[in-house]
Amino acid sequence: MAAGEAENPRVVMPRAYNKVFGRLTAFFVLGSLAVGINVPYNSQEISDAIENGKPGAAASPYVIAMNRLRIRVLPDIVNALVFSASFSAGNSYVYCASRSLYGLALEGRAPRFLTRCMKNGVPIYCILVVLLISLISFLQVSNGTATVLKWFVSIITASQLINFSVIAFTYIRFKRACDAQGLARDELPYKGRWQPFLAWYALSGCVTMTLVNGFAVFIHGNWQITSFFFSYTMVGVFPVLYFGWKILKGTRIIKSEDVDLHKDVEGIEEYTRNFVPSPPGNIYEKVLNFLFD
Repeated sequence: MAAGEAENPRVVMPRAYNKVFGRLTAFFVLGSLAVGINVPYNSQEISDAIENGKPGAAASPYVIAMNRLRIRVLPDIVNALVFSASFSAGNSYVYCASRSLYGLALEGRAPRFLTRCMKNGVPIYCILVVLLISLISFLQVSNGTATVLKWFVSIITASQLINFSVIAFTYIRFKRACDAQGLARDELPYKGRWQPFLAWYALSGCVTMTLVNGFAVFIHGNWQITSFFFSYTMVGVFPVLYFGWKILKGTRIIKSEDVDLHKDVEGIEEYTRNFVPSPPGNIYEKVLNFLFD
């Protein structure tokens, strides 16, 4: 998604890929380790916050860790960061969803009116459709915040796992096409290590986690229709959309030997050769360049 609108993607994107592992390790793995050291697994504060549906960061293990350490100011800061992070995540997903919908419309896989844009190129109708979907959040008016959050987490988790499964499967097919047509990965601008084994590992892991995402509802005494619905709806919707489109439009799965691996390559190479980086226009852009370059 980012590569489609990034400047000089053949240079910028490989650099970004190489930094992802370190950042994920620092923020998530080390963060989880730090929280696990300070907050016990059977913390009564977490249980009470989840069961009572407390808003904000009340159920955050980071806030609970700070409270246990008797650091008064930091829990308030975390609440503010949670709010800003929620806004940032919402903004990011509106962007991704609207651009995905716009791309589908351009390919004829969504209503044609969604291709209309404003003068500055913003797909306004796609954004409006995505924002209308966000009205589902008002479900919390009649249900507890924790319950609605659990619904959203379940359906989004399943959607994301299916998304990553498709990404892994697409790469596996791409690798097979490269092998079938004699295209060495050394000729590509970027190549990952230990492929396609890691892609198969990612595919099997994502598929497995998708199927066991809502396993708790099958435990005796835990059956809930809403939990089952939000955990497994996308598992049923995805094949219906995929095979339904195949049947409706009569499309076929392209063989590895017939996959077009050279489409638009000449234009991309010419863009890369002639690219001239634009200097930062203000101090804000200079700071961003310093942090992310």
